[in-house]
Amino acid sequence: MSKKVVLAYSGGLDTSIIVPWLKENYSYDVIAMVGDVGQGDDTEAVVKKAYATGASKVVVRDMRQEFLSDYVFPALRAGAVYEHKYLLGTSLARPVIAKHQVEVALEEGADAVAHGCTGKGNDQVRFEHAYQALAPELKIVAPWREWDLCSREDCIDYAEKRNIPISASRTKIHSRDKNLWHLSHEGGELEDPANAPLDSTWQMSVSPEAAPDKATEVEIGFEQGTPVSVNGKKMDPVSIVEMLNDIGGKNAIGRTDIVENRFVGIKSRGCYETPGGTLLLTAHRELESLCLEREVAHFKQVIALKYAELVYFGLWFTPLREALDAFVADTQKEVSGTVKLKLYKGNVTVSSRQSAFSLYRTDLSSFTMGESYDQKDAAGFIRILGLPARTRAALRKIENEKVGSGK
Repeated sequence: MSKKVVLAYSGGLDTSIIVPWLKENYSYDVIAMVGDVGQGDDTEAVVKKAYATGASKVVVRDMRQEFLSDYVFPALRAGAVYEHKYLLGTSLARPVIAKHQVEVALEEGADAVAHGCTGKGNDQVRFEHAYQALAPELKIVAPWREWDLCSREDCIDYAEKRNIPISASRTKIHSRDKNLWHLSHEGGELEDPANAPLDSTWQMSVSPEAAPDKATEVEIGFEQGTPVSVNGKKMDPVSIVEMLNDIGGKNAIGRTDIVENRFVGIKSRGCYETPGGTLLLTAHRELESLCLEREVAHFKQVIALKYAELVYFGLWFTPLREALDAFVADTQKEVSGTVKLKLYKGNVTVSSRQSAFSLYRTDLSSFTMGESYDQKDAAGFIRILGLPARTRAALRKIENEKVGSGK
């Protein structure tokens, strides 16, 4: 009986040549698992291509709802952004794909799982850590770490020799990853950080120059930190993100150009388009500014940094991430309300924040004196706060007097 391997299959250059490579080098029956996380591919065409390149079976899984509800929205509630800019679109998609890949492998009685990640990137960690956490008994095959192909040009040559149709070009090759949350771009002119992205590189959003000359307003509603409506209309997660991607993209929102630190220690340059995610993150932060108590808000910023790092490093299936989710969930119990944003040529400004759980009180924040806050109390508070400073100042004065007197 032939051994089986489940390959995370996209139909792109790498996974297209991995199917025949696995058959040639391992004599595996290759089961291609196609995960739909909103990349917008023609699924029928991808399935047809997988069979044409030698897959013995193709399994298609619709992960869009799960991707947003169980991976993206928890990161949104946490406020997770890697190195100030990256909203973790690819990083968040990998664990849900790997989870389904493992499920298929166990259902099909497969011996191994395989992926098309290079040995230089973060994705190999994200996939393989998930495999180990969910089914450590499965063998892991990573062709990029085994074969003698060294570049995308080599991969193209390999495909052409086997008559495998591909869309990648030999000149200015871009590596792209798209899902509901974002679209990433690497390679081509972007390999040199001195080069600006080409106008043709961006695909989800228009340039600020091409955006409307009139501002667009959009209102986003949240319940316990989770987005539930756009412009007053309740929607499911997929519809919300799709609508906000469209609105944000038309207004040049969500473009990011970043030189980031990969987990393996390499700096890489990439461009990301996250129009809907940028709007959701901005609105969520503004709602938290109303609803979170000061110490919780400040400590949550620390949690956000660690959460983003865990996601980026591929450590989703860990006790720490689960514990952080529990903390974040508790902070979000009263983060409900609406935020209205104004979009104009790549810029996002806040027009309105409203919540039934708002801690903002005009009688306290106003310059007008009132009964709720006796300003005379501040004198004692500040004096106690300044006790260490006064003690230190007095000590310094004594020391300086000793030096001045020569003692």
